[in-house]
Amino acid sequence: MRRAILSLSFFTLMFSLVSAQIKTPAKPAIESGVYRNVFLEAGHKQADIDAKLAKAYYDVFEGPNKVYFAVGDTMAYVSDIKNHDARTEGLSYGMMIAVQLNKKDVFDRIWRWSKKYLQHQNGPREAYFGWSINPETTKRNSEGSASDGELYFVTDLLFASNRWGNNAGIDYYKEARRILDAMWKKNGEGNIFNVINIEHKQITFVPEGNGYTWTDPSYHVPAFMEVWALYAKDGHEQFYKDCADTSRAFLHRACNPVTGLNTDYTEFSGKPHSTSWMPAAFRYDSWRVPMNIAMDYIWFGKDKVWQEDYANCFQGFLRSKGINSFEDQFNPDGTRPDFILQAGKVPKLRHSIGLVATSATASLINTGRQNLDFINALWNARLEPYNDGYFDPYYDGLLYLFSLMHLSGKYQVIKPHA
Repeated sequence: MRRAILSLSFFTLMFSLVSAQIKTPAKPAIESGVYRNVFLEAGHKQADIDAKLAKAYYDVFEGPNKVYFAVGDTMAYVSDIKNHDARTEGLSYGMMIAVQLNKKDVFDRIWRWSKKYLQHQNGPREAYFGWSINPETTKRNSEGSASDGELYFVTDLLFASNRWGNNAGIDYYKEARRILDAMWKKNGEGNIFNVINIEHKQITFVPEGNGYTWTDPSYHVPAFMEVWALYAKDGHEQFYKDCADTSRAFLHRACNPVTGLNTDYTEFSGKPHSTSWMPAAFRYDSWRVPMNIAMDYIWFGKDKVWQEDYANCFQGFLRSKGINSFEDQFNPDGTRPDFILQAGKVPKLRHSIGLVATSATASLINTGRQNLDFINALWNARLEPYNDGYFDPYYDGLLYLFSLMHLSGKYQVIKPHA
């Protein structure tokens, strides 16, 4: 009996300790400097966590299926292999990974290549980037911008300035300001606008033509707007803070209150926006939304009540579809869409590692022990071809690496180096 009581007491103590470990910090990371390592909380050893992150970086940047390619002695690009192009999305993601992991050479190489081949040096689009290019011929597939590319480039450069300073080959702050200062001069001349819709204080789908009048929920990264307010120092600090708050309110409207799902594209009101190429649904772009919300929750913590409810709804919905089998495209109400956006050679729904990864980041918000099932699913996931041969080391790979960084506490606000 005494042994049973002792065992029960030990169990109660251990449960209390574990429960204490999974509580989110009282203060946001911008104040506390504390970033949760959910893998460690789940019982994994730090050495194993470091090894998993290193393996993911190797696979994406250095291994036989890498998407990062050096060009000469000073440049490199990140390629969407299956679509045979390089995109501002992947280039700017590569730079973010590099600055977070303190890989200056990789960062500088990607920036030099992006600046040389994609950044407009004059005309109405000056300082903006063509969003897609053939990396072999360096001929742009599009002169126009995708607004998330500029969003990430500016944030990347501000973080690089804070981490490495501006006197070691590249003036990162000057490059960030060039994009921002040019952005603020764009008033519709040549049909080119600010990356952010000034009236609605929301990021645009594209900063030109009709694309200036609607948005993509996965482009709403309120944490980045807060970073701009802190470190851009371009005189628009309050506007960026307002944009962060507007994005938080927008996400309340864009995400279904029962499933947590949003459509890839929406109006500024949050209402689904269909296009000539795709009816509105939760698809590939949307996978990034839980990761962005989790980032904002940890970094700045200004919308915790709604974000906690969102994480419960979103993970609860996916769990109801099977933690090891949920598919990757849905209508906002959780039903299967009639139109399937094709990836690979055939239109097919999958249990995609990209969504497995980003859905796990919601566990940064969702502190219940039952939500470790998403963490375990990501831990056990493998970045490798499916049984039918389909493989996307680019989008799946980058989201997988981002998510590992978030969940191990390695994706942080980089403050100015003392």
